Order: sequence, then structure tokens, then C-alpha cells
Amino acid sequence: MLKPIEHDLTAAPQPLTHKRVLKIALPIVLSNATVPILGAVDVGVVGQMGQAAPIGAVAMGAIILTTLYWFFGFLRMGTVGLVGQAEGAGDSAEVSALLTRALMIAAGAGVTLIALQGLLFYGAFWISPATAEVESLARDYLAIRIWSAPFAIAVFALTGWLVAMERTAGVFVVQFVMNGVNIGLDLWFVLGLGWGVEGVAFATVIAEILGACVGLWLCRSAFANPAWKDWPRVFDHARLVHMASVNIDIFLRSAMLMAIFTSFVFYGAAFGDVTLAANEVLIQFMYITAYAMDGFAFAAETLIARAIGRRDVARVRRSAVLTASWGLVTCVAMSAAFAVIGPWLIEVMAKDVSVQIEARQYLPWMIAAPLVGCAAWMLDGIFIGATRGADMRNMMFISFVIYFGFVELAMPVWGNHGLWAAMLLSFVARGVTLGSRYPALERSVQ
Repeated sequence: MLKPIEHDLTAAPQPLTHKRVLKIALPIVLSNATVPILGAVDVGVVGQMGQAAPIGAVAMGAIILTTLYWFFGFLRMGTVGLVGQAEGAGDSAEVSALLTRALMIAAGAGVTLIALQGLLFYGAFWISPATAEVESLARDYLAIRIWSAPFAIAVFALTGWLVAMERTAGVFVVQFVMNGVNIGLDLWFVLGLGWGVEGVAFATVIAEILGACVGLWLCRSAFANPAWKDWPRVFDHARLVHMASVNIDIFLRSAMLMAIFTSFVFYGAAFGDVTLAANEVLIQFMYITAYAMDGFAFAAETLIARAIGRRDVARVRRSAVLTASWGLVTCVAMSAAFAVIGPWLIEVMAKDVSVQIEARQYLPWMIAAPLVGCAAWMLDGIFIGATRGADMRNMMFISFVIYFGFVELAMPVWGNHGLWAAMLLSFVARGVTLGSRYPALERSVQ
């Protein structure tokens, strides 16, 4: 781990309390709650056009760009760990310089996506072809939305910096502004002005640009320190290599995780449309759990990072215990909620009776998922804060191999139950393997 140049550790650290954990976590939970609302409005406004093609076009265009932007999600995670450690070490200059580096990566990534848009969209439609009408409308949507790519990716860097500084209320503000503006402009452009699919795209572009601007304003304290433009520091070779190493490892870990979830959909399709739909309904329960858990995982990221920056093993351990305790409470609550209201949620999400019956058959797996996945989700936050990307990559690879190996063994025997078992086994494997590396994490701090 690179040691910061400046060390001002004379001030007493903030106490680690349950109140502090909740202050970090709750704004993230509220922020996440706004995400599904936006998706519903996007679909709802184009649905008022009375045609199926615009709905399909917006859905397809959105998933293509979401996937492309997701590849740069490492910027949020990597930024939290690096900035949190610099802040914990009292290295205010590095705190500012790191934001500059992250924003430069975001700008470069966004410009690259704009430059390669033709090739990228061709590849996306080659992988997932659609009808001529849907593809034409989706291309119109993508041709507009791609221009906000640098801003959309910059939001990852800005939110990562805010989380590291324990300013998660700012993350909520950014998300609230983005989604609120997007929804308002959706209604105006599509229903008021009749712009159709293009209106949804323009609304999102404006919202993403405004969201990045609000994020920059909330991060203005970073630019009060002249180090944000101290170019010898910003382009310091050792620091750049360390940042790249952390981010590449997180990217590889995330790519394997995405492969597991994507393959789950494809494997489920082999059992027919009803089972595929039932799996899709139940996987939404997992996303709900992830949204709830994010707040405590984010709290773990920043508190662990700061403790490591101070080289304080006791604070590392207390940060891990405090945040994991809240994570466990959340997972138990989610599991209990799914057991009680799961059948009702299934009926709300799926009106087809055959899908409802099928989903109820596999509901026990989803009731168990928060409990068996809790350790993996919380340890992810702990290891992100510690910037131990290599451990995350390696342990995810083990889980990745176990998942695909078990799928091949279990699906021929147990069918879709075998697929669900493989998914949950991958959670257990990740939790156990990351847990086995935790002592090494603590030793690295001493």
C-alpha cells in the first residue's frame, strides 16, 4: 500500500458508533429507493404512446448503456477506498488529487464511448437483435443519450468521493436531483411535447449532466485545495500505478459477478418462458436486498478505509463489526419480509397465474438468499475500503468456478432448483473465502 506524503494524525478520530454508521448508510438506502421509480416512469410515459415498439426501444437502449457504464463502476468503489485511506491518514492533498484523477478517467472513458458508439451499438444489436422498428427507435435513443457519457461516468467518481468523505447525504441529493429532473422532463418532453423515445433520451441526458454538475458543487471542498491541480502529484507514476491496480482488480471481480448473474438468466431460459419469468420476478427480490444492503456496505467501505489510513487495527475491527452487525440485521429483516409478504409481492409483479405458481415454488431460495449472502455483501464493502482488490478478484474467481461447476452438476439432476442452489452456493463461497483473507487484511495494517 502506498503511504501518503502528509500525516497529520494529531486530531482525535471521530468515535465509531451505531449513529455514525446509520448516518452514512440511510441516505444511500433512500437514494437507492429512487432508482426503480425512474425506470417505471420511463416505461410508463412511452407506454402512453399506445405502441409496444417504443417501450422495447427504451428498455433495450437503457440496458445497453447501463451495461457500458457499468464497466466503469470500479471508479466509485476504487475512489472510496483510496480517498478514505488518504483522509484517514490526514493527507488532504491526496484527497483532492484523487478526485482529479478519477474525473480524468471518467472524461476519457466517456469520450472513448462517444468515439466508438457506432461499433459498440452494432455489437450490442448483433448480440441481442430486435425487430427493425425497435432497433431503429433504440438507435435514435442511443444516438442522443451517448453524449452524456462523460457526465454519467463522472457521477461514479463524484459519489465515490462523497462516500469516502462520509457525505452520503450528498449522494442522495445527486441521485434525487438526477431522477427528479429526469422524471419531470420525461413527462414534459414525451407527454407534453410529444417527442416520444427521443424525449426520454433528452430527459436523461440533461439529468445526467445536471447530476454531475451538482456532484461537482458538492465536492467543491476538494477544489479548495491547490493539490487538485498539482500535476506532478496528479500524474505521479507510483500513485497512478496503484490506482490502476486497485481499479483493474475490482473491475475483474465485478465482471465475474456480472457473468454469474447474466448466465443465471440464460440458464433459466432453458426451462421455458414460465420458469424464466418466475426467476426474473424472484431476482428482483435480490436487487431489493442489495439496495438495502448497499448503505451498510458503503459505511464499511469508508470507515474501514479511514481506519486503515490511520494504521489503526482496533478501529478496522470495530468498523467491520459495527457495519456487519447492521448488515446482518438488515438481511434477517429482508428474509423475514420475503417469507411473510413474498407470495403477495409475486402476485403484484406477475399477473400470469402460471408464473405466480412457478415463482412460489422457488421462493424458499429467495428467502434464504439474504441470510447466506450477508457475509459476502458486507465483506465486499470491507475489502473495498481496504483496497484489497487482488483478494476480491481471487476469491471471486473461486466463487465463479464453484458456481459454474455446480450448475453443470446440479441442473441435470434438480433442474431450476439446482440453478438456484448454485447461485446461493456462490454467495457462500465468496463469504467464506473473503472471510479467510480477513486476518491478512488486519495484519497488513500493523
